[in-house]
Amino acid sequence: MRPTGSWVALVTPFTEASEVDFAGFERLIDFQVGNGTSGLLLMGSTGEPTLLTPDERREILDRVCAYAKGKIPVFAGTTCGSTGETIALSRYAERAGADGLLLVVPAYSQPPQEGLYAHFKAVAETVSIPIAVYNNPSRVGVNIDPATIIRLAELPNIVADKEAMGNIGQLVEVIRGTNGRLHLLCCDYPGYGLIIPTLALGGHGTANIAGNVIPREMAEMSRPWRSWDDVERTRELYFRYVPLLSALYSLSNPIAVKAALRLMGLPGGPVRRPLVDMFGWHRCLTPGQVPILAAG
Repeated sequence: MRPTGSWVALVTPFTEASEVDFAGFERLIDFQVGNGTSGLLLMGSTGEPTLLTPDERREILDRVCAYAKGKIPVFAGTTCGSTGETIALSRYAERAGADGLLLVVPAYSQPPQEGLYAHFKAVAETVSIPIAVYNNPSRVGVNIDPATIIRLAELPNIVADKEAMGNIGQLVEVIRGTNGRLHLLCCDYPGYGLIIPTLALGGHGTANIAGNVIPREMAEMSRPWRSWDDVERTRELYFRYVPLLSALYSLSNPIAVKAALRLMGLPGGPVRRPLVDMFGWHRCLTPGQVPILAAG
């Protein structure tokens, strides 16, 4: 499985008592399935994975992967603080039925490039399901350089690269160097503006947060380009929804996304400390954005 199109980084819904809301997960999955989303990223940055206990992460894997099976593919975030812990949770995710893994650099340690390569290689060699590498230097403090990504693409089950950094030149190097072995997805942060360049370079879609709110529009926007009609569709949708993307990224993810879900009557619930909920959400929107959210 090689991720293509719109892969939505799903929130982890909580009850008002800050417990994992599994009924809410089911509603959110059904919402995504009904609106054409290609796949789900579970417990990525939007899913508050560092604020979940190990037991909660395993229960989410068990219950969400079982519910989504046959409905929509799920790549599970299994990164922990060390390589050994990441391997253990990755094996658990495979047994739980995850369709693939989403692996980011372990936070805070800031390993050198050789350490990054060794980390991802060690995890890849212990599971048989596909892996998407997630490059998010603003969160973890270190960039996965193109040369490292190109080496990782030689491993048979590393099938995708999600880029969340502001260097279009890196996208060019990755596409040239992997020679079709790797599918390239980008984030939807408007400050980087990667969606149109990624698709123009031959990339394969987006790994996005806006799809929590506008899944059908993100599915349309994220399709790889095969004709000039595809180009015009993406461009028209992107410029229409840039204000919404800016609002969703206005505070640390997923604060604004969960506020939008609440506004729409969808489960999301509060964020967990040390994050704080977005009060006065309507004051952060321009007049034209409220109808966009309501329509989503």
